[in-house]
Amino acid sequence: MTHFQLQQYMNQIKLSVNINKIATLRNSRGGNNPSVVEAAIKAQQFGADGITIHPRPDERHIRYQDVYDLKPVVHTEFNIEGYPNEQFMEIVLDVKPTQVTLVPDAPGVLTSNAGWDTIAHASFLKKIISDLKKVGIRTSIFIGTEEKLIRAAKETGTDRIELYTESYAVGFPIDKEKAIASFIKAAEVANEIGLGINAGHDLSLENLTYFNQNIPNLLEVSIGHALISDALYFGMSNAVKMYKNCLTSPNPS
Repeated sequence: MTHFQLQQYMNQIKLSVNINKIATLRNSRGGNNPSVVEAAIKAQQFGADGITIHPRPDERHIRYQDVYDLKPVVHTEFNIEGYPNEQFMEIVLDVKPTQVTLVPDAPGVLTSNAGWDTIAHASFLKKIISDLKKVGIRTSIFIGTEEKLIRAAKETGTDRIELYTESYAVGFPIDKEKAIASFIKAAEVANEIGLGINAGHDLSLENLTYFNQNIPNLLEVSIGHALISDALYFGMSNAVKMYKNCLTSPNPS
């Protein structure tokens, strides 16, 4: 392996496949078809670097039992997203996934629509993150691009942040340079203070390559809705490969 190839390998961004939509389809009919366990197994076989789930209190897609069913079959990175209420914390402290991504979802929200205010919720986040890290779980905070909130995130003890990329996805077709600008600045701040960088929400085949090429030291992306939708057209194997290809372009570091 040449030095360049080694550097590319070391800089490889991980693709975590969010399988919530598989659970949504299953729940619409009852039973266990399609199976979230089988979807996780296949996604990993096809090249996914991790599996993400986001159980919500109403269990409208991922059920709490799914968390336990998935634990034995996820041999890559297991990322569990969610709001850290009492039941969520009991489950993740029991299952001990690779990573917990803290999301400030209000009860009943359709999908995640905001990042944490890490200043207003500093004490709460510090306590939650301390509890998670005591049992060896890597932590990430879902967050916007405001510099002061990223710097405050560092003070909570989190290992990483996950940049909330909806505004990038919305702005990308109109002016991609403008859409990416605040995310580049956010990544530069995170790099400066030693926070790892994940990203997710509305990333797709159309906008992922450009995001990867412009965000320095991006570590991981979590993608669900777009990838599962593309899998309906191209098949899961092809969809995973297509998204992985978007992450092989040189990433600045």
